Amino acid sequence: MRLTGYVRVSTIEQTNGYGPDAQRAAIRKASKKLGAVLDREWCEDLGLSGTLDETERPGLACALAKVKAGEADGIVVKDLDRIARAVTVQEAFLAAVWAHGGRVFLASGEEVPRDDPDDPMRTAMRQMMAVFSELERRTIVKRLRDGKRAKRNAGGHADGPPAYGWSTAERTPDNPHGALVAEPSERAAVERMRQLAAEGRSLREIAAALTAEGVPTKRGGRWQANTVRRILDRADAQTA
Repeated sequence: MRLTGYVRVSTIEQTNGYGPDAQRAAIRKASKKLGAVLDREWCEDLGLSGTLDETERPGLACALAKVKAGEADGIVVKDLDRIARAVTVQEAFLAAVWAHGGRVFLASGEEVPRDDPDDPMRTAMRQMMAVFSELERRTIVKRLRDGKRAKRNAGGHADGPPAYGWSTAERTPDNPHGALVAEPSERAAVERMRQLAAEGRSLREIAAALTAEGVPTKRGGRWQANTVRRILDRADAQTA
């Protein structure tokens, strides 16, 4: 039996035991237990929500395509919620796999049984599990949103990495919620950009000058014209 492994992880699940490496290890173990040959090419959707359907997930489309083409007898995933956390998406995908004679296995080694008109409870139980999986996802998202809102309302920074020129300070009695503070070296770089722009330098010339002067970017590397444009546009908006 030939199986293709499918891995999916959304950004909010990276640290919750659902990481790609953990899923791959579980899939390899399951394939060995089943005595199956696992395809060397993984079908993966990293950083994509389980609410998206096959058309918006290249990895899911990849797994189904292998079954349709007869390149794989089935698909193995860590859990059903890796296929989808939305009931409609999960059911549509399973139906498509089964329609082409494919099988779906979990990391436990169990096969997801096909629908049986004489056993409606089988389908109902699977769909109920998908409903609770979707509820869990919505609960996690709400908890994260509530946490960000509370931090923002308290004066802290809760909206992604700090922009160039700013940094998240350690929490202190004077800054208990981690509000943004000016980064002196980066603020100086922003002023240098403005100075060069006032001299009539192009964005490309400003980027080249900053690189030549050894001014560090946020993540290291060379300065690019588009990066300079974004920083100057943001600085202009803040002073407008």
